[in-house]
Amino acid sequence: MKRKLIISKLTIVIFVTSFYTLPANAQHKKEGINWTKDGNGYYQNSYRGIEIVTLPKNETKVLISSALLTPAGQHQPLAIKDFVLSADGTKALIYTNSKRVWRYETRGDYWLADLTANKLTQIGKDKPASSLMFAKLSPDASKVAYVSGHNLYIEDINSGTSKALTTDGTEKLINGTFDWAYEEEFNCRDGFKWSPDGTSIAYWQIDAGKIKNFLMINNTDSIYPFTVPLEYPIVGEDPSSCKVGIVNVSTGQTAWVKVPGDPIQNYIPRMDWVPNTKDLILQQLNREQNTSRVFVADTQSGSVSNIYTETDKAWIDAAPEWQWINNGKEFIWPSEKDGWRHLYRISKDGKKQTLITKGDYDVIESSLVDEKNNTFYFMASPVNATQKYLYKTKLDGKGKLESVTPSIFPGTHKYDISPNGVFAHHSYENANVPAISEWMKLDTGNPFTMEGSLTNQLARIKPPKNKTEFFKIKTEDGVELDGWMKKPDNFDQTKKYPVVFYVYGEPGSQTVTDTYGVSYNFLYDGDMPKDGYIYISIENRGTPAPKGREFRKSIYKKIGTLNIRDQAMAAKEILKWSFVDKDRVTIWGWSGGGSSTLNLMFQYPEIYKTGIAIAAVGNQLTYDNIYQERYMGSPLKTKEAYIQGSPITYAKNLKGNLLYIHGTGDDNVHYQNAEMLINELIKNQKVFQMMAYPNRTHGIGEGEGTREHLSKIYTKFLQTNCPPGGK
Repeated sequence: MKRKLIISKLTIVIFVTSFYTLPANAQHKKEGINWTKDGNGYYQNSYRGIEIVTLPKNETKVLISSALLTPAGQHQPLAIKDFVLSADGTKALIYTNSKRVWRYETRGDYWLADLTANKLTQIGKDKPASSLMFAKLSPDASKVAYVSGHNLYIEDINSGTSKALTTDGTEKLINGTFDWAYEEEFNCRDGFKWSPDGTSIAYWQIDAGKIKNFLMINNTDSIYPFTVPLEYPIVGEDPSSCKVGIVNVSTGQTAWVKVPGDPIQNYIPRMDWVPNTKDLILQQLNREQNTSRVFVADTQSGSVSNIYTETDKAWIDAAPEWQWINNGKEFIWPSEKDGWRHLYRISKDGKKQTLITKGDYDVIESSLVDEKNNTFYFMASPVNATQKYLYKTKLDGKGKLESVTPSIFPGTHKYDISPNGVFAHHSYENANVPAISEWMKLDTGNPFTMEGSLTNQLARIKPPKNKTEFFKIKTEDGVELDGWMKKPDNFDQTKKYPVVFYVYGEPGSQTVTDTYGVSYNFLYDGDMPKDGYIYISIENRGTPAPKGREFRKSIYKKIGTLNIRDQAMAAKEILKWSFVDKDRVTIWGWSGGGSSTLNLMFQYPEIYKTGIAIAAVGNQLTYDNIYQERYMGSPLKTKEAYIQGSPITYAKNLKGNLLYIHGTGDDNVHYQNAEMLINELIKNQKVFQMMAYPNRTHGIGEGEGTREHLSKIYTKFLQTNCPPGGK
């Protein structure tokens, strides 16, 4: 369930199921450093405008002045959300005034800054404000294509004229972008790509016309309530129909790619042009998502060839965006077919496959393909699944695993590497060290300035008195699991303390990571260690920890059972510790963690005395089909796994203190789940507490005072039913 979010005091961060970075599109910069094309510098925004910083001397010059970025008649420059330069560096397409679509700010306004003519022009100015999506320049920078109102448009830069390339877009017939389910579960947002020669555009068309609307009720924004419709394919219901078209930008005519298979019973989560050709490549997943096929379509002849097929007894994830090598003759592709997540180089015809990364470890994410030096950089952690390090090997598959990260910095590392592989922005943190960073030369590992080196920064950091501890626990089932623990301040080994478990437990995210703040309870109104709580999280099987395919996919058809038993059996061992008070045991979680909390309270009431579940799926048959069918199999064959894994099946067993929290405007895990659960608890005469937040979505963050209120009600319930302090 991608229904996973971790919330800090300042931000809400949504975690996706894949370990790989999935860039929105090739022309919008990825998260992190906005590198120059040659890799010898990067761009930054300042009061002066857009600047270029040249490395390693950090010399700065203005590329686009704030004066040029100020529209005629206005006194302030555009507030830049993102920008991209044309290939020749003479034009900049600027994204501003962004607005949220579901999870991310993917619609807004676009302006074109002509650096040669010193001119600023708004793109699509005849369209409603903040309605343009994914605007991008044509390869020759003569046109801009964008989506507005579920139709695809192009605008000629010289003449300023625009035309629609599609005209059939409606609320549910979606061109160039995606419906709720594709966005939520496949991370699909930008739905079109210019051809290499700029003569055509490939785009997705999603037909959600047969998807039933889920009606949410808004009771607060008017005297008379009204419904808020959301096309939402519930598990067991057919998905939206999906197809890919090639539209000629001159004629506006679309030719549909004849991808084999039923467009309703198969998904197309990834698509790209093969570099320097008129061929299109795409990944197709069957409805159960256990067969992945890669097709190459010749857009001239219309022929479509299946060049690569892979199956799995559980599921196969949507791939990252294509990484092309060898002048477009090969691409890099992930697979878990040998039991570990590794990367292969595959020829365009699929006949040649070469394993790049070798060994009993998972590739967490790709960092850089350096063809010039036959080197592939990637993140992995072969020894400790809670951490992350940079490694490299030979791109031709003939190399050994080599560590790049210095071993003297145990924890979690991030590297943003320049396109030429010369420079990197390196950040480091662990559970007891806040994030610090340095600019470095990648080949030598040396920082630009010793003052800014990690070593010197670490020397100035005062280690906390009360450190977060990591441990391993072996259950009676013989399963060894990772965990972290934050003990109370002034911990007394002779006393017994209450324990609060934080859980997620599903394929969407890890909770046990060696990162700063991991043991901070963002909902607790106060200081948990000071008040005298032990805070713990356990990483059960089925989460995306880099511990091999079997660890991750053993949860197939067992969400709500296998992960729950792992958590409970680990807790059972922890309750044997002399300083843990087995009568004061709390479990809490949000989203998928809320579901786990309910299942643990209901299935193991002898262990968990208090529970706080937020935005939980109470009945797995209510969630969306892409997520649920991927991990639980087809309900059209049998619903047994769904029923066995759903909290409402066990609600009759509640014995402890339960607080259930849900937003009535949750478009992800619908409030329907709360009412189904409430009915089951009432039927079985179970007393519990409930807090509904009117019109709040899955993050329960909208509205004045909401987050503060949530924190207070959470804390009061915890302190009342699981009093803090040692005894």
